[in-house]
Amino acid sequence: MTTTLVTGARGKVGQSVITRLHAAGHAVRAASAAPAELSVPDGVETAELALDRPETFDAALRGVRQVFLYPEPAGIHELVKAAEAAGVEHVVLLSSSSVLGPDAENDPLASHSLRVERALAASDLTCTFLRPDAFASNAFGWAPVIGRSVPVQLAYPDAHIAPIHPEDIADIAVAALTGDSPAGASLIGRSVTLTGPESLTFREQLAVLADAIGRDIAVEHITRAEAEQQLGHHMPAPMVTSLLNLWEAADHGPATVHDTTRTLLGRPARTFAQWARENAAAFTRP
Repeated sequence: MTTTLVTGARGKVGQSVITRLHAAGHAVRAASAAPAELSVPDGVETAELALDRPETFDAALRGVRQVFLYPEPAGIHELVKAAEAAGVEHVVLLSSSSVLGPDAENDPLASHSLRVERALAASDLTCTFLRPDAFASNAFGWAPVIGRSVPVQLAYPDAHIAPIHPEDIADIAVAALTGDSPAGASLIGRSVTLTGPESLTFREQLAVLADAIGRDIAVEHITRAEAEQQLGHHMPAPMVTSLLNLWEAADHGPATVHDTTRTLLGRPARTFAQWARENAAAFTRP
C-alpha cells in the first residue's frame, strides 16, 4: 500500500487531508517537528520531521511514495534530495497564488512559497502545485474585535477577494494525491489557482459574519498609515507593506474566481457564508 506523508500535520488543511485519506483506507504518516503533540486518528503513523534537522528526513520518508507538503524554504533542497533517494514519486505542495504576482521573488508574502516551488520544479519528482488565494479562515483575525463589539478598522474595506473554505483545499489536495477526481480530470502534475466561488469585499464578508452571529458589525475606515501601525504590532514591516499593497490593488473591482471544487471536482464549492455559520462561535467571545 502506498504511504502518503503529510507535513504541517497540525494545520487545519493538513489535519483534514490526514482524516480524509485515512477514512478512505490509505496509509498515512503525519509529520511534525513535535510528533508527540499531534492528534491523529487511530491507525495513522506519526513521524518527526524538522526541516532544520536533515537527520530526521530519512526515517520520515521511509516507504513513502507521496508527500503533502506545506511550503517551508528552510531545508527544502535537502528534503528534495532525501525524497528522491527514498523513492518518493509525487509531491502535492500547498503553495500560494501570490507566487503569480509581480516581483514575486522579492515579495515577502510570495517568495516563501516560490522558493519551494522552484526547488521542487528542479527535481525529478512529479509535482502538483495548489495555489490558493485568501483563506476564508483569515477572517479569524477579526474575531477578537468583533467579540468585544467594537468597530473593525480597515484601510481598504472595499478590497475584493474570493475567499476559499479550507475544507475545499483539503478536498482538492486529496483528489490530487489519490488521482480520484469525480470530474474526470487528473490533477497530478498540474498547477492550479484556487479561490472560493464568489468575490466579496471585506465589508461584505463582515456583513455575512454579522448575519451568522445575529448582530451588526460596525466597520470603520482608517488611513493606510494607521493600518501600518496596527499591523506592525503583529508582523514585520516588509510584510505589512506587501499586504497593504495587495489590498490596495484589490480595491478596484471584483476578484477573479479561479478553480474551485466545482470546476475541479464537479461538486459545489463551499461558500464564505457556510464557513461563517460553522465558525460563528469564535466571533461571539470577548
